Amino acid sequence: MTKQVRQLDRVVIRFAGDSGDGMQLTGDRFTSETAQLGNDISTLPNFPAEIRAPAGTLPGVSSFQVHFADFDILTPGDAPNVLVAMNPAALKANLADLPKGASIIVNTDEFTKRNLAKVGYATNPLEDGSLDGWVVAPVGLTSMTVKALESHGVSKKDAERAKNMFALGLLSWMYSRPHESTLRFLERKFAARPELVAANVAAFKAGWNFGETTENFAVRYEVKPAKMAAGNYRNITGNAALALGVVAAGVRAELPVFLGAYPITPASDILHELSKHKKFGVTTVQAEDEIAAIGVALGASYGGALGVTTTSGPGVALKGETISLAVALELPLLIIDVQRAGPSTGLPTKTEQADLNMALFGRHGEAPVAVIAPRSPADCFNAALEAARIALVYRTPVILLSDGYIANGSEPWRLPDVADLPDLRTEFATEPNSEDGTTFLPYLRDPVTLARPWAVPGTPGLEHRIGGLEKADKTGDISYDPANHDFMVRTRAARIEGIEVPDVEVEDPDGTARVLVLGWGSTYGPIGAAARALRQRGLPIAQAHLRHLSPMPKNLGAVLAAYDKVVIPEMNLGQLAGVIRSKFLIDAIAYNQVRGLPFTAAELESVLEEVVKNA
Repeated sequence: MTKQVRQLDRVVIRFAGDSGDGMQLTGDRFTSETAQLGNDISTLPNFPAEIRAPAGTLPGVSSFQVHFADFDILTPGDAPNVLVAMNPAALKANLADLPKGASIIVNTDEFTKRNLAKVGYATNPLEDGSLDGWVVAPVGLTSMTVKALESHGVSKKDAERAKNMFALGLLSWMYSRPHESTLRFLERKFAARPELVAANVAAFKAGWNFGETTENFAVRYEVKPAKMAAGNYRNITGNAALALGVVAAGVRAELPVFLGAYPITPASDILHELSKHKKFGVTTVQAEDEIAAIGVALGASYGGALGVTTTSGPGVALKGETISLAVALELPLLIIDVQRAGPSTGLPTKTEQADLNMALFGRHGEAPVAVIAPRSPADCFNAALEAARIALVYRTPVILLSDGYIANGSEPWRLPDVADLPDLRTEFATEPNSEDGTTFLPYLRDPVTLARPWAVPGTPGLEHRIGGLEKADKTGDISYDPANHDFMVRTRAARIEGIEVPDVEVEDPDGTARVLVLGWGSTYGPIGAAARALRQRGLPIAQAHLRHLSPMPKNLGAVLAAYDKVVIPEMNLGQLAGVIRSKFLIDAIAYNQVRGLPFTAAELESVLEEVVKNA
């Protein structure tokens, strides 16, 4: 059968099913295939917090959305063009996100009376006309998979589990995706059980062949590769990029890397990834709790390593006392906070930007630290290098604020030339530094950076006090002198304020915009897509995005003052907006939502359009 091939410039697909249906694996494999083809991609995994929610229920629905295009894209897409629904719960949980006319590929085998009743369907939506506004393609994914595997000697349960590979094969055929890497992946994943390798490969091929031969799908689609700068690319998640950035920082600093971490969603993957890189001088310790994790990391920094700890918001709260200790000791330390929705346990698998105030102010005493935030999964690599630069040059803890959306999402990343990475080498103190050359003064500061010398314990002649009590200027002796305490507090603050950071860049193509939209972290994509759409409609708007949140860029005040109105969208209740108002006396317009999901570009476009028209 000859199938029609139709060219598209972009597609958004969402795979949805029970948390045991392998939707994250299916989406990840489809994304990898798409990356190999050269499309620009952006993904949004969305899964329940429970390890295994009741099968077939709404709380147990897991989904993976992938947006791919032949041009530069910034978000995982506002709404799917195609929904693959593995059961009634997946259909019901996601139908509201589908625009009318979108396609639904539905696994009819799971639409039993029992499964329909679990999610409140009184009648079968595949039969009652309620889906007439969409293009529905009913496919017996489970039964067809079991039929295809009859001769493979696997149990009925294992055969049914392979239905996600049947769906992946079908979608790979529909969108002309390469599939060789998926077959190799299956060989590696099930290497210990050859019968499962054969079964899953057969299920994938059965799905591909079904698309090729059935009359249900008369059209096949193609999305051409995107035009990107020359280089080698790989698909990467934010957590993987952070881990590789930390490895690169250690190599470029010529220092061992020590990670002290306690497993916590959504940061645990950084520990998993870093544990694979021992050959680059990386040591990982899974500590018994959050406090121990940062304690051993700070101890490693004291011993001359690049100390790193990873966590999420609840862990940062527990680490606060040790972060303050690192401030007093003036030692380099990276604290990577992959933010999630709170408070308390909150929504542990959902995203939020609500830890900014804690990063800036959440410690006892005057304990300022540097704070930076990556804007996308691939940007996490450079953000990790920048955090290491600041920590090493200025001898300070640095909090890096990622979030669940960035951590689990993915996009193409162009592999950098190692020679182009920043030189992070730092010098340790090796001899006494007093004027007479007889004693070591641990708090004698660099006149430019205000950083104190970093002395590796055991270096002859460099013995000095360590601890949390206030230090005397230069000598580091314990001091209760009021004037000295005032001086040390102000000096530590001046050291942070004096950190050299790049100026904030403004995207204002024609220079006529009167409204500036200011963001930080993962709002970069939705803000950029909304601003791009407004400009295409002839509405001028400027965009600026902050990576450095403490200290802020020196030109930020002038940038803010150049516009009549400043809008700050955040996934919190206005934390950056509050800082901007107090620091720059700008009446910023805060636009906030805390739904555990990223902004959509259409939502921001509507909000910003209203501001621009009334400016």
